[in-house]
Amino acid sequence: MPRVVDHGQRRGEIAQALWRVAAAEGLEAVSLARVAQEAGVSKGRVQHYFTSRDELLSFAAQQVQLRVDDRIRMHLAAAASDPPRAQARALLVALLPLDEDSRTDARVGSAFQIRSLADPDVREAYREGNRLIRAAVAERLAAGASAALDADREAEVLLALIGGLTEGLLLGDHDESSAVAVLDHQLGRVS
Repeated sequence: MPRVVDHGQRRGEIAQALWRVAAAEGLEAVSLARVAQEAGVSKGRVQHYFTSRDELLSFAAQQVQLRVDDRIRMHLAAAASDPPRAQARALLVALLPLDEDSRTDARVGSAFQIRSLADPDVREAYREGNRLIRAAVAERLAAGASAALDADREAEVLLALIGGLTEGLLLGDHDESSAVAVLDHQLGRVS
């Protein structure tokens, strides 16, 4: 009896190998052969699922975005009954690389962000994701604030802070608790 192969699972396993290579060595090191080596499969197996490096990179970028989206949904679900400001905090905390999985996602995401400078499709995907996150944060800030608050501007500031804290976490300038403390300090200033 022939084996039943879950193609989605295999593609996901290959994408995970790409993430490990990209997180450790950067996107420049990603090739079909290098990813095959990391995945412990033949280059032909990788080519069966991805006909080119660009196709593999595109799939991996989509998968990273889905992982981040899932993490955001999980944090927001846990804060669903909280006040809007606590929901905004949960969303922002979900963006920080506070564990090994999210650190890998952040390293790979940073590599794809660099790639976006030369790839208009990747750049637009990043920009759209940023717009959606900014709107979600602003909506929650506006729901729990005075009329004088410029929620859009505060969301911009908070997301810029998250970018800086992410860099600090990846470089070792912050640990998990200090990064969250800085975020909480800034959120406390938003009124």
